[in-house]
Amino acid sequence: MNSQLFDAMDFLEKEKGIDKNILMEALEAALISAYKKNFNSATNVRVELDEATASMRVFARKTVVEEPEDHQQELSLEEAKAIDPNYEIDDVIELEVTPKDFGRIAAQAAKQVVTQRVREAERGVIFSEYVEREDDVMTGIVQRKDARFVYVHLGKIEAKLAESEQMPTEEYHSHDRLKVYVTKVENTSKGPQVYVSRSHPGLLKRLFEMEVPEIYDGIVEIKSVSREAGDRSKIAVFAEDPDIDPVGSCVGQKGQRVQAIVNELRGEKIDIVQWSADPVVYVSNALSPAQVIKVVVNEDEKATTVIVPDHQLSLAIGKRGQNARLAARLTGWKIDIKSESEARESGFFDETDLEKETTDSDIDDPLFQ
Repeated sequence: MNSQLFDAMDFLEKEKGIDKNILMEALEAALISAYKKNFNSATNVRVELDEATASMRVFARKTVVEEPEDHQQELSLEEAKAIDPNYEIDDVIELEVTPKDFGRIAAQAAKQVVTQRVREAERGVIFSEYVEREDDVMTGIVQRKDARFVYVHLGKIEAKLAESEQMPTEEYHSHDRLKVYVTKVENTSKGPQVYVSRSHPGLLKRLFEMEVPEIYDGIVEIKSVSREAGDRSKIAVFAEDPDIDPVGSCVGQKGQRVQAIVNELRGEKIDIVQWSADPVVYVSNALSPAQVIKVVVNEDEKATTVIVPDHQLSLAIGKRGQNARLAARLTGWKIDIKSESEARESGFFDETDLEKETTDSDIDDPLFQ
């Protein structure tokens, strides 16, 4: 029986990745519990497991005293010296007290405790594996769904995709394969819990890292992401090297790179804009595809007033204000959009500004791209 027990621990370590030392500690605790329960022992016992001989031995730890009052925990000096003349008062002696039928009793009593510890150890292994994947993208398969969650199988665990984290334009069916963003991993009394998202801006960022080698290598940097999942997103990119086109790198030849991401997100529109430290240029880029005539910056309130041609006003604002809203989130600046005629009426803009903005020297300015 003992040899089979040690063989089982070897198997669990190889097949399930559970540290053998954890199992040995669990087994020792289970055997001590079994001994106390079946032999009315005090707390002063120790179990020794010898893998080489596949044996289990129980030792009672007793303190040497002049006159013992508790014979389960104390031993008289006379009895101690009979064992070894060198023992003195307050020394601790270990005496083997292994019962003859201890193997059978221990196996029965320890089974449940060891099973529980093994389950806990397995949960710990799974938690450690998945907690390292927080803020990362994983590919999973939809298993089932209920009123609150879609359950996505990620290999060793079912992750929970909450309704608030789902894309409103998607329907999920069993066996669907999809990429999800791991938002949180918790170790609970019920075991590890993994929560994932399809609507998180981090998903878009990670997908670009996977599709664009320049981002993965750090040549192109993602500065900011704003997203309305399933509908439209904006992403700001920057390259320190002036010879690198960050937007072109993300788009890819014939748009292949960005199209792969659009396909994964079921047709979500993605605007890729160039980041700039200059808020005038950055805000103007962020409002793409609308053209911008002028940007007035209020540094104190971190707000901007953007003037666009009359025929570009609806494009700049976007459907239900979406384009302006996404641009504001992307840049971190408040954006108030005015048409050219409205700006003139309110004093933001006059013919002098128009002449200044449209000189030949400014035609190549990013605002007019």
